Amino acid sequence: MTNQPTTSPARQPPTDDEPSSVARQALASAGGWVGIAVAAAPTVAFVAGNSLGGLGWAFVALGVAAPAAFGVHLARRESVRGAVVGLVVAGVCALVAALVGEARAFFLVPTLLPVAWTLVFLGSVLVGRPLTGVALNRLAGGPRDWRRHAPLRRVYTVTSLVAAAIALVNAVVRAALYLADQLAVLAVVEVAVIPVPFAVAASTVVAARRAVRRTRPAAAA
Repeated sequence: MTNQPTTSPARQPPTDDEPSSVARQALASAGGWVGIAVAAAPTVAFVAGNSLGGLGWAFVALGVAAPAAFGVHLARRESVRGAVVGLVVAGVCALVAALVGEARAFFLVPTLLPVAWTLVFLGSVLVGRPLTGVALNRLAGGPRDWRRHAPLRRVYTVTSLVAAAIALVNAVVRAALYLADQLAVLAVVEVAVIPVPFAVAASTVVAARRAVRRTRPAAAA
């Protein structure tokens, strides 16, 4: 009697189409957990400073955290543009809070932005140029005439509508918390939504690539 070695089927590496891969892509695009923590630092510092010593201390905490976050972005060799945008956004939010004289006004611009994004996404669908297609078609490897490519256009229409729905929910939640003066919860929401745009983008690219692959054999036949 001979002992024959038993082998288990080789595990296939995850493809870019798998949900776990999409999640990893979204997290990586956001800079990983460290990137999310760095992006959240100015907001958390502002809320903590306000809680401990009022609006004045909130500005002091923000004045320390925002440049520090900018420096970390540069040290990690991340996009300079992204680091500058983060610094500018923190400055604009602080300016609004200073002008209004309320700590919660720091979140006024982030509360209004999702409303604007909702209108932009819906408008892009209505005019027949879904924003996800305009922004991501080249990355997905789609043809230039993707608007005439029914499966691709359907993908971009659906993902743009999903993005509009997410932005609308985001706006409603933020508005309710803003009116209730719930700064700590607003800060949690601010941190929680950081990976969401990257997740929508990654999911759109995956779905678009699948649509392109499905239609290529049919075109070749």
